[in-house]
Amino acid sequence: MTTIEDVARLAGLSRTTVSRVINNHPYVSKTKKKLVLEAMEELGYVPNSAARSLRNQRTGVIAVFIPRVMNPFFSQLIEILEMAASEKEYQLIVCQTLYSKTKELAYLNLLKTRQVDGVIMTSMSNSWEIIQPFLDYGPIVLCNEYEDQATVPMIYIDQYEAGYLATKHLIDQGHEKIAYCCGRYASNVAAAREKGFKKALQDARLPFLEEYAFRTAFQCSDGKQVFEKIQYMEEKPTAIFTGSDELAAGIIAEAKKSGWSIPEDLAVIGFDNQKITELMDPMITTVHQPLEEMGNKTLSVMMEKIHSKNYARKEIHQFYIDLIVRESTVSRNLISL
Repeated sequence: MTTIEDVARLAGLSRTTVSRVINNHPYVSKTKKKLVLEAMEELGYVPNSAARSLRNQRTGVIAVFIPRVMNPFFSQLIEILEMAASEKEYQLIVCQTLYSKTKELAYLNLLKTRQVDGVIMTSMSNSWEIIQPFLDYGPIVLCNEYEDQATVPMIYIDQYEAGYLATKHLIDQGHEKIAYCCGRYASNVAAAREKGFKKALQDARLPFLEEYAFRTAFQCSDGKQVFEKIQYMEEKPTAIFTGSDELAAGIIAEAKKSGWSIPEDLAVIGFDNQKITELMDPMITTVHQPLEEMGNKTLSVMMEKIHSKNYARKEIHQFYIDLIVRESTVSRNLISL
């Protein structure tokens, strides 16, 4: 097997010079670098990246925690993060937590055992008090998640404002019986959206009805089940704000199957502005999240933390939101006016 000594011998240079070329050391002349690269090519020598990682105390790997791989929002975020990481010659590993505290802690041990250089958390199941000690082993960055007690960078949108904006839109359309549908009330994201939802109702002097709250819905099939419950209510809601475009699509599909007209019988708002919003009939009104900007910023912040080793510093990076109004809440005729 070809060794670094073989390369040095063929290039007529020292082992130290060859090592400096391999590790991109700045103080090597172009002539010597050319000799080393030509010798490596002639001998078919491939540097041992694992050994270099040990010397640099880096793995070149970042872990991304997501609750559900099948959620299109998180799938798109992973793609954006992977592309940004690849540009920095880093790899991602995806860790699906399924909102499990046990799984989350097990994956955090990847940082403790130095199998990854950093962790990006898109959701949190454990309290910050439990997560914080892992900062002794490397950087943690929150993306799409916010925790007031956290002493790390956070990249997110104002979920409270998003909930308020979406609900106010329904109120402005004349709705007074408005339902709420989310995936996991215990999460900071869902809790903030619900607070915004309730505040919009309060400002309009409308009641919050607990029977209109559905807090265990994640995917399209759950949306169908939510509609089945709505259609048999004595006092049916006329509008619903959902926590994802998946849920909104499931509700709309089942409502149409049952002969309901959207938005005349039930107005529906989604969340995230995924591609499915424009494929549905009617197209779905949704809250837009600037995923590409959020993902690129997250990776940029993570790389800065890896290099600076200043892990425990709170940083807030809040991105804009926008409500994309489509036909699931406003009649086609009104939109075209």
